Amino acid sequence: MDVQNNLAQWRAKRGLGASQLAAAVGISRQTVYAIEAGSYVPNTTVSLKLARILDTTVEQIFQLGPEEPATAETSEAIVLGDPESMSPGQPLRLCNVNRHVVAVIPEAGAWGLPPTDAVMLSAIRAGKRHANAKVRMVGTDWKTSSRILIAGCDPSASLLATALQRQGCELVIAYENSSQSLELLHEGLVHVAGTHLTENDELSPITKLFPRNSVAVISYAIWEEGLVLAQGNPKKISGVTDFIRKDVRIANREPGAGCRILLDELLNEHGIAARQVKGYERVVLGQLPAARLVQSGEVDCCISTQAGARTLGLDFIPLVRKPYRLVVRRKQLEFPPIQTLIETLGRASFRREVETCIGYDMRTAGDRLD
Repeated sequence: MDVQNNLAQWRAKRGLGASQLAAAVGISRQTVYAIEAGSYVPNTTVSLKLARILDTTVEQIFQLGPEEPATAETSEAIVLGDPESMSPGQPLRLCNVNRHVVAVIPEAGAWGLPPTDAVMLSAIRAGKRHANAKVRMVGTDWKTSSRILIAGCDPSASLLATALQRQGCELVIAYENSSQSLELLHEGLVHVAGTHLTENDELSPITKLFPRNSVAVISYAIWEEGLVLAQGNPKKISGVTDFIRKDVRIANREPGAGCRILLDELLNEHGIAARQVKGYERVVLGQLPAARLVQSGEVDCCISTQAGARTLGLDFIPLVRKPYRLVVRRKQLEFPPIQTLIETLGRASFRREVETCIGYDMRTAGDRLD
């Protein structure tokens, strides 16, 4: 159902400018304009503040339009991943990004079906910025302007999604490695990219892809990367030099993943050839999937973050501390959900939740680095 509003009329009736109203409510002037234009629906807290300041009721400002009949709409979308490897009926989540309909595979819940906006029908063609699949829509909720798409490998993205949901924003997560996340942002297929690639120059992976002053870099966390081991470390693994032992099997990450880059650096540092490491060719997509192989006993070790180990109750030997950052196109910084995301990072309650749950250092979360 469409949400219609009379905010502009009530603001004029009370003689308030957009900046005055924004300051009183605690939102930006651009957000006021977005609400008035109908391109952004505020959360309950903002709606109640607007009604109080304008001396009216929420119902006088916002009304529900007529409910549209449900239709099984078929459309084309850009599916992140390989559509040709997906079976018909694959559940998908959708998001509007730079006028593209972008689809990602949702993470399944432990006991139920994942949230679904569409189902896969068939692959049609490949190509950057071009639809590569035909999908059938389940509904129209995905068209909301409060939904944003983030690509990254951080397990705590689910905590951020929950925090944003409480404020009326939806975060759709594409679990991709750092290199792929930056590529997707470069191609205009996500709103936000998460990365922990640093190299020698802190921002060099970003400056290689994006023109100067075209993106904003936001601090998220400082995390530890290291060896994720079975509980109690039964194989007594103490470092990468143990990877050449015949009784040690590892799981690796895909090329471009920060954890794989760290592994290659450490092997090179100790003069160990990849062929000497049992399991080097076993590629796993994602930090938690790699850690789950350790938990199941299929492998003895992987390189991942402390978050993966803590989440699954595994042992962890830290090797390096690295910053995890969010990258956003500067032109999208005024997009209300992006503003809400950045503000959320700086909140003490959110920082404390992430620090408690997975042990990140969140002291600089929300800080602009560029």
